[in-house]
Amino acid sequence: MTLRNLTESTWRRTRAAAPDAIAVLPIGSQEQHAGHLPMGTDTMLVDAVVARALALLAEEEAGGAEVPDLVLLPTLPYGHSPHHSFAAALTLSAPVLGAVLDELLDSLAACGYRRVLVVNGHGGNDEIMRLAVKRFALRAEVTAAACSYWTLSDGTPDPAPADLVPGHAGWFETSLMLAARPELVRAERPAWEPVDPPPLFDRPPHPGLTVERHGEWERVGGATDDAAGADGAAGARLLDARVRGLARAVLALDAATRTTPAH
Repeated sequence: MTLRNLTESTWRRTRAAAPDAIAVLPIGSQEQHAGHLPMGTDTMLVDAVVARALALLAEEEAGGAEVPDLVLLPTLPYGHSPHHSFAAALTLSAPVLGAVLDELLDSLAACGYRRVLVVNGHGGNDEIMRLAVKRFALRAEVTAAACSYWTLSDGTPDPAPADLVPGHAGWFETSLMLAARPELVRAERPAWEPVDPPPLFDRPPHPGLTVERHGEWERVGGATDDAAGADGAAGARLLDARVRGLARAVLALDAATRTTPAH
C-alpha cells in the first residue's frame, strides 16, 4: 500500500497514483455540541477514525495483507448544520454542500481517479453526501462510495444502547472525544433533562418515518441525551470498532472494484 496525503504530494505523484488508488475524502462540520464539546467535534472524530483506519491498513499490509493504494484528501470541515444555528454553526445550505461535493468529485475524476470513498462525520451531511456519490457515478466512469463513520463496526457489541448511537453531544460523541481528544472535553457538562413531549427527529412516532418538527433542537438544548456517564474507556472501544469497520470497508471496496466490469 502506498498512502499519500494529497496536500503534501506533488501534482506528478498525484496523477501517478490516481488510476489505481482509492481517494478518501472525509467531511465534517462546525456546530454547537452543547457546553462541553468543541464546535469541530464531528470533524475531529471523522479525522480520528480515518487516520487510525489507514494506519491499521498499513500494519495489515506489513503482515502480508493485500491493501490498495490510498490517497487521503484534506477534510472538508464545513457541513449542513442549519438545525444548529440557534446556538452557533458555520453551515452550508444543502444545495451548496451538494455543489461543493460535486465539484470536488469531478476534480478527482479530471485528475484520473476512478475510485473514491467519502467518509462522513456529521448526520446533517449524510443524505447530501449519498446523493452526491450517486450523481457522480452517473456522469463519470467511476466507482464512488460513501459512509458515515458511526454506521461501521467490526461486529463488536457497543457498550451502549443502540438509541444513543450516534446521538448529538451526548453519551456516544462525548465518550469518543474522551478517547480521541480528551484535552478538549470540558469537565463540567450541562445538566440534561428529558423534555416533554420528546423530540421526534431521533424517536419518530412510527418505524420508518422521518419526522422533523420546527424548533426541536433548541427545545432540547442542543443535545440528544445525557453525557454525564460518558466514559473514555468505552469511547476507546467504540472508536476501535469504527476504525476496524472502516478498514474492512476499504478492503471490501477494493476487492469489489479492482477491475471495471465490461458494459
